[in-house]
Amino acid sequence: MPTLSGEIRKDRRRLLDPSTWHLRTRLVLVAMALLVAICGAIGLFSYASMDSFLTKQLDDRLSQASRLSNEAGRPRLGNPAGRPDPLEGRGQGVGTLIARIDNGTVSSAGFLASDATPSSLSPEDDQILLALQHDATPVDRTLSTGSYRLVAVEAPYGDVIITGLPLDEKQNTLSSLVWTMVIVSMGGLALIGLAGTVLIRRTMKPLEQLSEVATQVSQLPLDAGEVALAVRVPSSNAHPGTEVGSVGYALNLMLDNVSQALEARQQSETKVRQFVADASHELRTPLTAIRGYTELMRMTEDFTPDGKKSLARVQSQSERMTTLVEDLLLLARLDEGQPLKISDVDLTQLVVETVSDEKVMAPDRIWQLELPDEPVVVRGDAKQLHQVLANLLSNARKHTDPGTTVVTGVMRSADGSVVVTVTDNGAGIPPEFVGRVFARFARADAARTSPARSASGSGATGAAASEGTSGLGLSIVQSIVEAHGGTVEVNSRPGRTEFALRLPCEPPAA
Repeated sequence: MPTLSGEIRKDRRRLLDPSTWHLRTRLVLVAMALLVAICGAIGLFSYASMDSFLTKQLDDRLSQASRLSNEAGRPRLGNPAGRPDPLEGRGQGVGTLIARIDNGTVSSAGFLASDATPSSLSPEDDQILLALQHDATPVDRTLSTGSYRLVAVEAPYGDVIITGLPLDEKQNTLSSLVWTMVIVSMGGLALIGLAGTVLIRRTMKPLEQLSEVATQVSQLPLDAGEVALAVRVPSSNAHPGTEVGSVGYALNLMLDNVSQALEARQQSETKVRQFVADASHELRTPLTAIRGYTELMRMTEDFTPDGKKSLARVQSQSERMTTLVEDLLLLARLDEGQPLKISDVDLTQLVVETVSDEKVMAPDRIWQLELPDEPVVVRGDAKQLHQVLANLLSNARKHTDPGTTVVTGVMRSADGSVVVTVTDNGAGIPPEFVGRVFARFARADAARTSPARSASGSGATGAAASEGTSGLGLSIVQSIVEAHGGTVEVNSRPGRTEFALRLPCEPPAA
C-alpha cells in the first residue's frame, strides 16, 4: 500500500517536474528565440532592401557612365578609322573601368586609379571582359583590381564598350549595415532578455513558494508517529482565479486531506497500541494462574502417561503464550516511547554473559567471541540491551543446524559508535524475505533451514513452533536499538548471515 509520505513526494515531483519548474527558463528561451527570429527576419529584409536600393543606385550611375564612355569613344569627324580612348573622356569618376572590344579583341582597357590616372588591366581581366554578353545587362564580376559592376553595350559605330564601377562602396555600406544591425540587435536582445527575465521571475515566483511548501512536506516523517502537518501555501498564492493560484489551492486541499488522514491514522494507532498494552497486561494474570495450577497438578495428582503428556503440552503452550504476551507488552511500551533507564553498560561483559547462556541451551552449536582487549562501555538501558543480544543469539540458534558456528563481535568504530555483530555460517535467509525480516510477525517457512531439516519436518516453521517463536523477536531488536538512537541491519547469503547493530556514544534525549 502506498504511504502518505510517498504520495506527498509524488505530488512534489509533479510540481517540480522540469516541464513545470523550468517554465521560467523555457519562457525566457522561447521569448529570446522569437526575438532572434524577428531580428533575423528584419535584418534579412533590411539587407535585401538596402542591397536592392544600392544596386539600383549603382546601375543608374553605371548607365550614365556607359553613355559617357560611348560618347568619348565615338570616332572623330574626318577620321572614321581613328578610335579615341574612352577612358580619356571627361566626366568619369575615380575607379571607373572602361574597355573597348573591337573585332573580338580587347583593343583598350583600363581604369582610373585613385590619382585619376589611367591604369591597365591584366590579360586575365581581358578574358573575363570578352566573356560578357553584349545585352546592356549589368553583371557583377571580380577582376584583379577588385569587384566591379559591369555593362557591355554595342556602340552605333560597331565597337563594344564595357563600362564598370567598383562595388567597394556598396559592399562597405552593406557591411556597416550588418554590423549596425548586429550590435543594435544584440543590445536590444540583452535588454529585452533582462527585462523578460525579471518580469517572468516575478510572475513565476509563486511557484517557488509552492515548491518550498512541497519540499517541506516531503521531508516530514509521515509514515509513523504523530505528525504536525501545519505547512500550507500562503493565501495570497492559493486563489483559484489564476493558474498558479489554482495549483496552490489544490495543494492546500490535498494537505488538508492528508492532515486529516494523519490524525485519523494516529488515533487508530494509539487505540491499537493501548488495546495491545491493556490486553497483554490483563492476559498476564490468567496465564500465570494456568502455569501455577499446571505445576500444582503435576506435583499433587497422578496421571496416566497420556494425561502427563497432555498436561506438559498445556504447560508448554502457556509458557509460549506468556512469552508472546510479554513481547507484545514490550513493543507497546516501546511504541509509546517510554523513557529508557540509562546507565553505563559494559557491552563486552553483557555479550559474554548472553553467549554463555546460549551455550547452555545449545551446546551443539559452536559459539565464538571476537572482543576487544578493553571493555566497551555505552550509555543505555542494560535490561533492554540484554534482550537485544538474547534475541539475536536465540534467532541464530533456532534457525540453524547443529554444528553451526555463531560468532559474536564487539568493536568501537572511528566515529565513537559501537558496532555489535552476530554472524553465523548457516543456510542463510531467502532473498525475498530479507527486506521484511524486521517486520512484526514476519516468518519465512524455509528461512535459514537446511533441506535435511525441512525434509525431517523440523524446519524453520517446525523449529519456530517448537521453541515458541512468535515473529516478534527481530521487531523488538529493531525497536530497542532505534530507541537508543542506533540502527540495525542484516546481510545474508548462503553460508553467511550477519546482523549488525550500531549504537551511538550517547542515546537520544527522552
